[in-house]
Amino acid sequence: MAVNKYKARRYSTFVFGDTISVALQTFRIGKWRFILTSLGMVIGTASLILVVTIGLTGKQYLLQQIQNIGSNMMVAEYTGGGIYGRDETSDFLTLDDLNAVRQQVPGISNASPMIEFHDHIALRGGKEREVLVLGVSWQYLYVRNLDVLSGRFFDESDTQARDKVAVITQKLANTLYGSQDAAVGQQIKLSGLPFTVIGTFRERVDTFGQSEISDDTILLPYTVARYFTNSDEVKQLFFSVGDSAEVPRATREIHAVLQSRHRPESVYRVDNLTLLLDVAGRTADTLTRVLLLVSVLTLLVSGVGIMNIMLATVNARIREIGVRKAVGATNAEIRAQFLIEAILISLAGGTVGIILGLALPFSVRFLTNYRVPVSGWSVIIAVLASSFVGVLFGTAPATRAARFQPVESLRYE
Repeated sequence: MAVNKYKARRYSTFVFGDTISVALQTFRIGKWRFILTSLGMVIGTASLILVVTIGLTGKQYLLQQIQNIGSNMMVAEYTGGGIYGRDETSDFLTLDDLNAVRQQVPGISNASPMIEFHDHIALRGGKEREVLVLGVSWQYLYVRNLDVLSGRFFDESDTQARDKVAVITQKLANTLYGSQDAAVGQQIKLSGLPFTVIGTFRERVDTFGQSEISDDTILLPYTVARYFTNSDEVKQLFFSVGDSAEVPRATREIHAVLQSRHRPESVYRVDNLTLLLDVAGRTADTLTRVLLLVSVLTLLVSGVGIMNIMLATVNARIREIGVRKAVGATNAEIRAQFLIEAILISLAGGTVGIILGLALPFSVRFLTNYRVPVSGWSVIIAVLASSFVGVLFGTAPATRAARFQPVESLRYE
């Protein structure tokens, strides 16, 4: 019994090797037909990998842009409420609210109040330019994840000493002084008071005017800026935590603390970027799935091409099928012969497509410092998809070839 099993294994191995050999010989004879048939699989698998790569790259870029604004940031502001809606009953936020949040909400790493007003500065030629002035604390730099380009940002000692120092945007520095480096050390007069420019900054991500910072923005220490408003009211309170996972919890607790310190009819809003990050991630994933569907359709179209060419191949080799059956080939062997040929065509095209699909992201990695994400799953899916297409669309031609009778095949002209 053991000898029979050994012989069966040797025979099956021999038959499989012989089948592969016949398939390769067939491909050499009709190499251009083989290449053109595989071309659809090359395009399909390459596009599949590129689609996943582009989707991952887009998602990574989008999330990084949002995180550069401040993924750990929360912004609180008063939105309305009060008796009869009269201005004198407005219940604005104050610096005491910021201190209360820092004491009662664990995990707050940085916090800054913000007051806002507009002023005019003198330009050359007697002209004036309207600027936006924001009074913030030194921790605003870390909450908003700003990029200091030249000089420095004001620190805690500047805030406590109420120094008349200012930090201006890169665009305003270029407009007023020609460059950001030339702006450092210059003086800007606000309401007749001179302020020394100690640095220039920019947002790490261009928000296109959708944030509190505009192109012509000047940042002052909060302790100095409040004298321009003659009030303890602040427009917004900025907070950040060390871990982005703590943002939802901290957002709820900040809102609870602020609401408890003010009248019940007053309305406060505490926003963060968590929802925006989730929406951006889901949008990128959805787009990737849609593009993947297009790639799969390309693979299916190429599979139809493989089936058509294999059916034509079966018709062209009917006499060969008859000869093989006459010398003892079984239906299973004939079926395996044509099925393996279809799978080899599909896998060959898929392999070339995978190489081409990976060539672009790896060349970008090699030529630039940007790390394009490459998903190993996309390669696995491409291999499985090309194999599946070969089996799916090669079965019908292989089954048709196996059904031919030897006598009828030998008589076929």
